[in-house]
Amino acid sequence: MSTVPSGGKTPRSVVRSPALTPPADAIAPVRHPQAPAPGEPIGSHYAHCFGCGDEQPHGLLLQSRAGEGVTITAEFTVRPAHQGAPGLAHGGVLATALDESLGALQWLLRVIAVTGKLETDFVRPVPVGTVLFLTAEATAVSGRKIFCSATGRLGGPDGPVAVRAGALFVEVKVDHFVDNGRQEEIRAAMADPDQVRRARAFEVNP
Repeated sequence: MSTVPSGGKTPRSVVRSPALTPPADAIAPVRHPQAPAPGEPIGSHYAHCFGCGDEQPHGLLLQSRAGEGVTITAEFTVRPAHQGAPGLAHGGVLATALDESLGALQWLLRVIAVTGKLETDFVRPVPVGTVLFLTAEATAVSGRKIFCSATGRLGGPDGPVAVRAGALFVEVKVDHFVDNGRQEEIRAAMADPDQVRRARAFEVNP
């Protein structure tokens, strides 16, 4: 169970559910040799993705970069469209930002994976107009399961923690998207003449 602090204070400890604890035989994740180099932008996997797509005017427009090892960094500017309470980011939007940054890790592993479980801790309010600095890291792999965590900070990469999450991603095949997505979008993506863009649309957590 996730611990949600009161009064905007950082909790002393966060207790995660057993599903987010890697089994004893889990192995360390390995960065794929063809993964983007550290510092290289990862870019949007799909133009209409709410998290990273550049054709979603009210989306997060999240920009991720590859880090060292199996890590990424990202930035998210909180705009008025992302409000929950007046002047503050909606908690669900912040969870989406964490989820999107975690999904970007799959570019470093070169697997297709989707979110299986996400537990989010809201540590302090995030005002509209601020930039949330995100880091995400894959910590363990067990079969199709990928265990990872993410943190969002205010004011800079070393600023105070505002949100954080633990997650379990599950490796899938392209059929997962083709069989379950709305066919109009599936056909449009598969008909894209740009082969790289066509492949990327189905490669990471939407």
